[in-house]
Amino acid sequence: MNNPGMQPAGAGADVDLFDTANDRFKRSFGAWFWGSMVAATVLHMAIMAFFPNLSASDVSFAMDEFEAIELPPEIDVPPPPEQIQRPANPVISDAVIDEDITISPTTFDDNQPDDLPPPRADAGAGTGDGPTFTPFTVAPEVRNRQAVGRALEREYPPLLRDAGVGGTVLMYFFIDENGVVQEFQVHETSGHNALDQAAMRVAEVFEFSAAMNRDTRVPVWIQIPITFTTR
Repeated sequence: MNNPGMQPAGAGADVDLFDTANDRFKRSFGAWFWGSMVAATVLHMAIMAFFPNLSASDVSFAMDEFEAIELPPEIDVPPPPEQIQRPANPVISDAVIDEDITISPTTFDDNQPDDLPPPRADAGAGTGDGPTFTPFTVAPEVRNRQAVGRALEREYPPLLRDAGVGGTVLMYFFIDENGVVQEFQVHETSGHNALDQAAMRVAEVFEFSAAMNRDTRVPVWIQIPITFTTR
C-alpha cells in the first residue's frame, strides 16, 4: 500500500499532488499583470500618436458692472387702531308693565294724511261724465280672476287663436260705490275688430271690490288691459 504523502520515484521534488487552479492562477498573476501593463502602455502611446491635436476654446466671460439701485423711501407704518370698547351687557329693567295695556284702534280720522285731496261733494264720477279721475286711497281689485280667465279662453276667436294672432285691448270700467260695474268701453283697440268684440264680452264677467277714499266708498273709472295670447 502506497503512502499518500510519499512521492513516486523519478518525480521532481517541487511537484505538489494537491495543486489547484487557484494556485496555478496565483503563480501566473505576475505574467498577466506585466502583460496588461505593456499592452495598456502601447495602446496609450498609439492613441497619443495618431489622435488629432485638440485646442481649448475660450470660455472666459466678461462681467457687467453692478448698477446701483436707489431704495424706495421708508414708509411709516401707522400704529394699529385702538381697541373698540365692548358694548355694555344688557340689563333687565325693573319697570313693571301692566298686562292690560291695549293699543287703541287706528282710524283715518285719527291719522289723516295731509297730501290727499278731500272727497268730492258730488259723490265722484258718473257714467254720463265719461272717463274722469276720482281720487281714491284704496284701488278696486278684481274678485273673480278665475272666471275672467275662463272667459278669455272661451271668447278668444278660434280663427285668430289657431293662426297665433293675439292682441291687447285697453278697457275703461266705471265702478260705483258698491263695486258694481255700471259701464265699460274700449279705450285702445287691439287692431282686430274680432278681438275688440271678444274683449267687450269678457268685460261683462268682471267683478270688483269698491274703491275707497280714506274711509268713504267712491265711484271711479279705471282702465284694465285685456290680453289675448297663444302661450
